[in-house]
Amino acid sequence: MKISELIESRRADWKELEDDIEWVRKSSRRKLDPDRLASFAKRYRAACSDLSLGISAGFPQETIRYLHQLVADGHAMFYRSSTFRLRTWGKVLFSDVPRRIINDPCTWIAMALFWGLFFGSLLGSSVLDNFSVEVAGESTLAEMESMYSEPIGSSSTMDSRSMMTGFYVFNNAGIGLKCFACGIFLGIGSLFILAFNAIFLGSIFGHMLNAPQAGNFITFVTAHGPFELTAIALSAAAGLRLGWGIVDTNGWERGASLRRRASQAIEIALTATVLFGLAAVIEGNISPTVIPYPFKVMVAALSTLLMIVWFVVPCLVYGQQSSLEISSNET
Repeated sequence: MKISELIESRRADWKELEDDIEWVRKSSRRKLDPDRLASFAKRYRAACSDLSLGISAGFPQETIRYLHQLVADGHAMFYRSSTFRLRTWGKVLFSDVPRRIINDPCTWIAMALFWGLFFGSLLGSSVLDNFSVEVAGESTLAEMESMYSEPIGSSSTMDSRSMMTGFYVFNNAGIGLKCFACGIFLGIGSLFILAFNAIFLGSIFGHMLNAPQAGNFITFVTAHGPFELTAIALSAAAGLRLGWGIVDTNGWERGASLRRRASQAIEIALTATVLFGLAAVIEGNISPTVIPYPFKVMVAALSTLLMIVWFVVPCLVYGQQSSLEISSNET
């Protein structure tokens, strides 16, 4: 078939796609007809194929420009859910995202690995004399003991409050970023960094709980601990989700599969970032102060409750999200 004949055979569909685009643009989302939407999606994808074919087959430049604009307009309407609507974003933030995260196997793998190694190392450091020394080193343990040698809220700890907050924010954000970024190594990098930090932190906690400075240490870490430690595990889950897109392509090319998985990985990573931010606020304004310890325990309990509510309640109310829903979100 000649190029001119091919163009003429497709022109009617292009005109129908123009009409569909205008119809979607002017219609309320609730009033969109599902059958026509399906036809619109089919014609939009066909126009994308026509554009690709036109470029390779040498369609006239005027036709190529027309198809470029048609595909761009179709894309804007096809993915117009990205425009800001308070109700839509509320549903995404408080329903869709937590359900996708809680039903993602990568989340459970990262959580199980982190908390299992953390509490295992904490226990090992508490009952075995040289466990924490072998993991963290004597100099690190001595530095930790020195850091918490004076009561929380004393003049020296208050003077170094900004420095300590900055150190912990930088250190934990760095851990989170490494856990996420190393997911590109098939997810193994994320799991390795997560395991290392879980063992290291668990050893530190176990050692400090048995040190003379245990009271000061517990007083400082209690309030911000739930947000901070959970964020580290979620960062690794995001990296694992990213890496799994390379391993399990589901029939797509690896680059395309990686891009599809990246959207869900970024959701998990952004959730971890929010938790890091909340932990930093608590760490800078509550943890190093003379606020009574029961109040800090209450902050930790409330933080844990908020995470449980955000993750679990949407699953109980709306049910578990199917793999089809997750797949459509990644497209």
